[in-house]
Amino acid sequence: MFWRLVLRALKLRMQRVVVIFAALAVGAAIVTAMSAVYFDINTKMSQELRTFGANFYIGPGHGNTLPLNDYQQIIEQAPKGLIGAESPYLYGMVRTELEKVVVMGVRFESLKQIVPYWQVTGSWLSVSFDDRKAMIGYKLANRLELKVGDSLVLVDGDQKKSLQIRGIVESGDATDNVLIINLPLAQSWLKQPGVISHGLLSVSNEAGQVDAFAQQLQQHYPDLEIRPIRKVSASEGQVLDKIKGLMGLVSLVILVLSTLCVNTTLMAIVSERSKEFALQKALGAKGRDIVRQIMAETMIIALFAIIAGVVIGYILAQILGQAVFSASIDLRAQVIPLTFILSLLVALIAAVLPTYRAVKIEPAKVLKGE
Repeated sequence: MFWRLVLRALKLRMQRVVVIFAALAVGAAIVTAMSAVYFDINTKMSQELRTFGANFYIGPGHGNTLPLNDYQQIIEQAPKGLIGAESPYLYGMVRTELEKVVVMGVRFESLKQIVPYWQVTGSWLSVSFDDRKAMIGYKLANRLELKVGDSLVLVDGDQKKSLQIRGIVESGDATDNVLIINLPLAQSWLKQPGVISHGLLSVSNEAGQVDAFAQQLQQHYPDLEIRPIRKVSASEGQVLDKIKGLMGLVSLVILVLSTLCVNTTLMAIVSERSKEFALQKALGAKGRDIVRQIMAETMIIALFAIIAGVVIGYILAQILGQAVFSASIDLRAQVIPLTFILSLLVALIAAVLPTYRAVKIEPAKVLKGE
């Protein structure tokens, strides 16, 4: 009899049931979408902010160079997956057939990930062992009247080295005035084997690993200067905090509105059913029976609404992911339990006052039409 009363009540007031369903489904959808993005945004934002370039610096604490072996040991001992890309740098002056220029030795295979903001005319070099090709800053190229495909000859006494220009770089910084060659050639030509000027790394910062990694390395290598590049790593944390705060605020507002909508609709239902509840109490129903009936009806609607909301929210999360990050959003394990808990809590809170009013109905007055 209990379930017959519950199902019949839902069937006879389908329009109001649809309103409650829609309010809860919208709330569940927003919570699902926002929480899916919230739990996955660290990964997506970390990847997105890698377009700012390297976020970690390793340099000599004293002097102008540090041993390449020390730098390489740091890279090899880093936790797996922490370092996305890295490149040591070596700077010096070399003579060409035209004039003296600043040369920068790098690992070309990592360069595009370390400095993705470079505007390159021609092509990037991706093979570090190629000592016959080079890239050049556009200001230096203009001064030397060089174009892509031209050759530049390094001179050291009787020794000469011809380099073909494969890419002209516009970076907006000092790189616009340097010649970029592979690291072994720079070490050989500058007569500085086994040393570098500094190293730049792109370190994953999904959970604030950059600062922790810096502290750990500083303890093991006190003679080196090891620090995050704040303009990148700090920007990442600030952007993440603001976006997460905004998502939390949006979710809270939607849940409050859903609660008010469900509460108002349930109040209307209780008013319509006042004679029904009065008759049940007159026939011996207890207050807890009325409570159980209203809560059962509300939970049935809520469960179906949550299921629909999760599906809609997942689709919405994918739309947000493609629009903001051009990537899909992973549905983390925490999302569905969080959506169920918050949505059921909204339904229960919304049902408290209507249920209280139903329990307080006085059968004699209601049935007499007072």
